[in-house]
Amino acid sequence: MGDGTAPGFYLIPAGEAEGGRRVRRYGMSILKFLGLGGAPDKAGQGDTDTVRRIAAELDRLEPDHARHIAAFAYILGRVAIADREISAAETQAMERIVADRGALPEAQAVMVVQIAKSQNVLFGGTEDFLVAREFARTASYDQKLALLECLYILSATDATITLAEDQEIARVALELKIEHADVVRARLARREYLSVLRRPAGG
Repeated sequence: MGDGTAPGFYLIPAGEAEGGRRVRRYGMSILKFLGLGGAPDKAGQGDTDTVRRIAAELDRLEPDHARHIAAFAYILGRVAIADREISAAETQAMERIVADRGALPEAQAVMVVQIAKSQNVLFGGTEDFLVAREFARTASYDQKLALLECLYILSATDATITLAEDQEIARVALELKIEHADVVRARLARREYLSVLRRPAGG
C-alpha cells in the first residue's frame, strides 16, 4: 500500500463465474485461509479447469502478502454489499483498487474481487469482525488509513454513499481502531456523496 508491503490474495474457490455462468460454489471460508477456523466449507468435492487455473495463478503470491490482500479485499466487499447490492461500477472500482493496492495484474485483480464478493455473500456477517481483527493485527496504521480511504472511494463510486455504507465504514474503522479524527477527515473528504447530509428534493 505505497510502502512496498502491498498485500496479495489467495483463496481457492470451488466454482467461479466465467462467460456469464452463475457462481455455484466457493470452497474455503476466508477464516480458514487466515488460519482462524471459520464456517464449514460450502463446496462439493469436485474441481474444474477454471478452479485449477485460478489456484495456480494466485498460488504464486507470497503467503503473507496473500493473506493481507485477502482480508483487504474481503473488507472492500463487506462495505460494497452493505446496501444489499454491488453494482457493476462498484465491482470495477474494487478491481481497480485491488490491482493498484495489491500490485496485481488486472486478471488477478478481477479474480480476487469475484472471490471476495462471493465470500461476503456466503460468509458475511459471521466473519466480518474476525477478518477485520486479523487485518488490524498485521497492518500498519498507514495501511489501515489507506484501506479507510479506499472504502470511501469505493462507496462514492455510484455518486452516493448510502447510510448503510457509511455505517459499515464506521464499524470497520472502529474494529481497526482508527482514530476518530482520521475517520472524520476521510469522511469529510467525500461529504458531497454522503446521502445523510443531502437535503431532500425541494427542501
